[in-house]
Amino acid sequence: MSIENYMYKFTPVKGFWFTKPLVDMLVGISGCIETTLDIGLTKTRVCIENNTVILDDLKIPLVEVEPSEEDRVVFYDIESDAIYEVLRSTTSGYYKLKAVGFDKAPTIEINGIHMHRIAGTDPWRDTLEKIKAASIRSNDVVLDTCTGLGYTAIASVMYGAREVYTIEIDENVLWIAQRNPWSTGLSSNAIKVFHADSTELVRKLPDSYFTKIIHDPPRFTKSTGDLYSLEFYLELYRVLKRGGVLFHYTGEPRIHGPSILKGVRDRLEKAGFRVLRFDKKALGFIAVKTV
Repeated sequence: MSIENYMYKFTPVKGFWFTKPLVDMLVGISGCIETTLDIGLTKTRVCIENNTVILDDLKIPLVEVEPSEEDRVVFYDIESDAIYEVLRSTTSGYYKLKAVGFDKAPTIEINGIHMHRIAGTDPWRDTLEKIKAASIRSNDVVLDTCTGLGYTAIASVMYGAREVYTIEIDENVLWIAQRNPWSTGLSSNAIKVFHADSTELVRKLPDSYFTKIIHDPPRFTKSTGDLYSLEFYLELYRVLKRGGVLFHYTGEPRIHGPSILKGVRDRLEKAGFRVLRFDKKALGFIAVKTV
């Protein structure tokens, strides 16, 4: 199959988002104020009467949008006129949109593991460090190997990339992203979203097509090993233009950290990359294709 068969039409679901800090702030207010209903992206004028949010002819009792846990996000889904927490429990795992602050980009948590750094930073700032490490600039063509909530792809376009290919294997992650206000930018015409396995789809991508690659895989485990393999790195090398930059996020592995990092570096070099350095802010290797 051609890569077009794997393209995913990303359609943001419209609505209003409620976090515990927001609900706590609104309780007891009487009157009209400006506040955020999309976790900090914009401000909306709302009126509150008897602990009920009033938006034109829409009335939302605060008791119905109170998150059941401190870090959960409650969504008022305009399309279905339903209220629910942005989470999914499936045979493949437990997924939830995790609030990290009143007006901070949320992260996604899968089986208790959050997919962005949040200690001393926040998911959006974490993303921007990776964008800077990859030196994303005007007219870049970017490959983002692991979409997640789409922050890398969205920020790449904000920094001037004219085209971004982003790949996500898990449909549950895409479902969460469609109900995350900070992921709305994935619907940009400059971004092509693919629902596929990166290790398989990359084989179908053309030689020397991308000027930048951001490889931000889940932490290293047996189940994610292919994303850290020499075979995959060889494919990334093939699709990157000469002079192009690869940023490979590794984090700080807690178990066997030094050996994991050494293995990543060694395999990148075997694939043909020249590893420039380990970026301590972005927590990953910066490498270039010189030949």
